[in-house]
Amino acid sequence: MSTAARRRLMRDFKRLQEDPPAGVSGAPTDNNILLWNAVIFGPADTPFEDGTFKLTIEFTGIYKSRVSRSLNLWNHKML
Repeated sequence: MSTAARRRLMRDFKRLQEDPPAGVSGAPTDNNILLWNAVIFGPADTPFEDGTFKLTIEFTGIYKSRVSRSLNLWNHKML
């Protein structure tokens, strides 16, 4: 894995811990920074209310230095 990918994932994890978005939780697994477990809780007043959505996210060793908007959950205010 590239050092840049490792740095980016660690930075994203730190940011997620310091300023977690409402209804979203995620963290890397114990032994692999490229493999994360996440949970999204369904927002109130939507068809997804009371839902719990578990995700496993596997990043590649060439994880981008800039995440595309479609994957950027940290800035997604709807969640």
